[in-house]
Amino acid sequence: MNPYFAYQTLFDEKLNDFLLSIDKNPASLYQPMRYIFSLGGKRIRPLLVYIANDLFNGKTENATPIALAVEIFHNFSLIHDDIMDKAPLRRGKTTIHEKWNNNVAILSGDALLVTAYQQFEKVKTEKIISLLSIFNKTAAEVCEGQQLDMDFEKRKTISIDEYVYMITLKTAVLLGAALKMGAVIANANEKDADALYHFGKNIGIAFQIQDDLLDVFGSAEKFGKQVGGDIICNKKTWLLIRAMQDASPSDKAEMKKWIEQKEFSAKDKVEAFKNIYEKLKIKEKAEMEMKRYFENAKNDLLMVNADSIKKKTLLVFSEYLMKREN
Repeated sequence: MNPYFAYQTLFDEKLNDFLLSIDKNPASLYQPMRYIFSLGGKRIRPLLVYIANDLFNGKTENATPIALAVEIFHNFSLIHDDIMDKAPLRRGKTTIHEKWNNNVAILSGDALLVTAYQQFEKVKTEKIISLLSIFNKTAAEVCEGQQLDMDFEKRKTISIDEYVYMITLKTAVLLGAALKMGAVIANANEKDADALYHFGKNIGIAFQIQDDLLDVFGSAEKFGKQVGGDIICNKKTWLLIRAMQDASPSDKAEMKKWIEQKEFSAKDKVEAFKNIYEKLKIKEKAEMEMKRYFENAKNDLLMVNADSIKKKTLLVFSEYLMKREN
């Protein structure tokens, strides 16, 4: 059995302790905070903290507050993202702003952000300033990425490079930060910690492109979100940008027609885009791009001076992420 399963069990216990600590009044604030965690998830980011910490023989108990901080922050960002995206579903369940209202979702998200920072009070290391510096930089970058994502919705065209920069900020840097903080708390040197950070960023970019793929080609039951939601909202995904780049004039005109329509059948719109994507082999092209970033990540991992068996554990875990169907 791979070690990350043991980390999963450990983190689930620590997360449950955290959730019990916020089972208090006012219920209208804390119940939504607990609800977002009840929706599940693979807890990828905290597991990366633990794996990176173990890579340098760190103490697991020292990594736990960082693991909690990263996962709490991630869920805070999901709550606010869902509000801005007007998303009806998160992991197959009703989103907080739909179940309660926007005000409750905003405030419960804010409170989660505060509790993420409170976890650093429990970190027992002289490197607390370094850890907070990584966390603060990452938190700001995630906000920058979300703003760029919204800005892109108002623009008619963006490039693949612009899109990759946006998802690097919005998604990838948090995976990189989870690994880097796990390494730092285990007293890894700067070179190794930075190599792990770049490993995480490359995995994160591949992970987001996969997310774009699942939005179109996944199933609602497995994906846990509204299939075709990005298409319905005219989100600039890797798939749409590449399709616009590769499309014939007639296919490009059809996509633009759907994008500009204010009233439409969501089912018909998703089907129209899916047909064009299949014609242009966008799925295959996206999978090739995912593979390219994954290979970049593997090269980053080669630069890390650590036990080869433990590095293999991290690589296996990353391969597992790339094979997800939801």
